[in-house]
Amino acid sequence: DKEESNNKSQLPINATQGVPASSTGIATSSQAAQWHKQRRKEMLQKYSDRISPLERSSSSNVLGLSLLFLSNASLLAMAYLSGKAWNPLQIFLAAIFPGSMFSLWTLQILHDCLHGSLLPKPSSRPLPSLKHDNNNNNHVKKKKKLQSLLLFWGSMPSFFGYHLYLRHGHLSHHKSLGDPRSTSLRQLFDSDKSEFEDGDVLFAAHRMKLKGEAGPRFRIGKEKKEDLVLSISRTGFSHWKRGRPLRNAAIFAATFSFERFLLGIND
Repeated sequence: DKEESNNKSQLPINATQGVPASSTGIATSSQAAQWHKQRRKEMLQKYSDRISPLERSSSSNVLGLSLLFLSNASLLAMAYLSGKAWNPLQIFLAAIFPGSMFSLWTLQILHDCLHGSLLPKPSSRPLPSLKHDNNNNNHVKKKKKLQSLLLFWGSMPSFFGYHLYLRHGHLSHHKSLGDPRSTSLRQLFDSDKSEFEDGDVLFAAHRMKLKGEAGPRFRIGKEKKEDLVLSISRTGFSHWKRGRPLRNAAIFAATFSFERFLLGIND
């Protein structure tokens, strides 16, 4: 316990002041991401005999897949009833509960799928045989293909599916965490890459002030004027008031829903 306490006391106060950038001046990951990566490496070196078995046996495929089927089937049924039988008040109440709960279950289970903790992992027993290596390689390939299928079909019941975010924006979020040079609202909207620089920026901007410039930006007319910034999230957040939680929650719900609606049309 004393040794663990000493280790904790050595942690930097600000995680973004962790591992410096490379000698070329260009970091492949943000400083915060590098710090977390280094911290995980140190923990594995010290406690690998305890952590590795847990990582190998932590798959929750039976429970996770069952809940994913339940949540998606329930969302699909509620979507059908919303168009056929329910009045607006019933739709609103069902969206609050249990609709929001099922939607969150879907996101969390697919998130675990993306990070490889949903499906079973290959055996870690060291068997010195080529056949064993080939079996493990085949298992990994099949698992990745199954993960891709689960991400796509498992996110189908929602109007703006979670697939776009998880497939193209979440892993990059871990890489670019806390670095305004590699990701900002303006850069995210101006980018021509298929992968988001940081997919979480689109969500976080509705509830916190982010570093970097806002976006998207538009220029109307041929004259060289300042760009027009049309950021739904930043405009909404600028109207938050300290000590007014109900007001802030209402603004967040309005701006977030409106942006999801526009992204759904875009899709």
